[in-house]
Amino acid sequence: MEQTDSVTTDPVQRPDNHGRSAGWRNWSGFWLLGLCNNFAYVVMLSAAHDILKKQESENATVTASVTLTVGGGNSSNSSRYDCNPVSTAAVLLADILPTLVIKLLAPFFIHKMPYGFRVLFCATMAAMSFLLVSFSSAVWMSILGVIFASSSSGLGELSFLSLTVFFSRDVLAGWGSGTGGAGVAGALLYSGLTQLGLSPRITLLIMLVVPVAMLISYFFLLDPPASLPQWRSTETEYLPVSSEERQRLMDESDEEGEKSTPEDRHTGRLTFTEKLHVVKGLLKFIFPLGLVYFAEYFINQGLMELLYFPNFFLSHAEQYRWYQTLYQVGVLVSRSSLCCVKIRKLWTLSLLQVVNAVLLLFAVKYQFLPSAWVVFVIILYEGLLGGAAYVNTFYFISKETEDRQREFAMAAASVGDSLGIALAGLAAFPVHRYFCSL
Repeated sequence: MEQTDSVTTDPVQRPDNHGRSAGWRNWSGFWLLGLCNNFAYVVMLSAAHDILKKQESENATVTASVTLTVGGGNSSNSSRYDCNPVSTAAVLLADILPTLVIKLLAPFFIHKMPYGFRVLFCATMAAMSFLLVSFSSAVWMSILGVIFASSSSGLGELSFLSLTVFFSRDVLAGWGSGTGGAGVAGALLYSGLTQLGLSPRITLLIMLVVPVAMLISYFFLLDPPASLPQWRSTETEYLPVSSEERQRLMDESDEEGEKSTPEDRHTGRLTFTEKLHVVKGLLKFIFPLGLVYFAEYFINQGLMELLYFPNFFLSHAEQYRWYQTLYQVGVLVSRSSLCCVKIRKLWTLSLLQVVNAVLLLFAVKYQFLPSAWVVFVIILYEGLLGGAAYVNTFYFISKETEDRQREFAMAAASVGDSLGIALAGLAAFPVHRYFCSL
């Protein structure tokens, strides 16, 4: 009845115009939120080589002792791979472990924290990460800054994925593309600015504009429904909405015509047992996503630094930065592809990524690749597979999960990529030590 009233009393042009305007604002808002949320995380990985080199040069005595214990007696230049004494996987673990803990635990209680407070916390932590790494005088300060970036990114990812259920499903494409854009923007800006001669410290300080952009995107660009728990928790069992808002959300639903409203989504809180049941159903998505990310981050943090070509026109640090940048370009392209192609067979992407990891592992061992140009192509392809796995996973979770469970499911499933990344970081340590001892 309410739907009929809304359709007959309002002119056709009004909801269409309003829907297009709100849809564009929300898509753009989620794109920028994805960009800002992942930016600090990406920059810390791109700066991993420089972070460790900086501490090595400033603390030569300490580095020598670390080399003896970690590198098996080799200095950073004694290996044919020109290794850092400490693997860049150390930065990866600091960048992912806090995220993993947050993603494992937060979905069960994060609904008590309103979205507005979550965004303020994420922006503050991201700003602190840039400041700490910029002014660090020891490895532990740099790692602490990386941990802050990880905490911001982890809480932000599960929060913004949950937030998408209050909007049209189209915003998932905006979020996915924005997170891919963060990879390119973060890696490219860091690589480009340092290539131009700016120090890593000045480069990181310039990037303080990103947390500010996150706040602007969330509080001023998005057009949220009245049912969004902005400054209150979602403890209430029912969040009323107006018929106009209900009709707008239905108008913005995707082409398949699936119509869900805030009433459907919040007819009651999930119990702990129900949440565990939802997690069990998500395993078919979490495992393939985790495997994709295990393989690609084993490459990125365990092998990428070792894929060094001494006679190439780029230095070792420059090769590493541009590997990271090309990887992120691939991620951006595939995370932006949801409007064109959707891939349901996630295990295929996982297996192809594992093939990439095995190939590059043998390439490091036997050094049969002729040039860094070949590695550039493989790394770009690696990014395409990883980005496609991410965006398709969350699209099909959103599509196949019941309305009442969707907000929790989107947050809980985000643990898949972080778990794979954490395991990859752990596996990268012995691999790095082995090759650096040769």
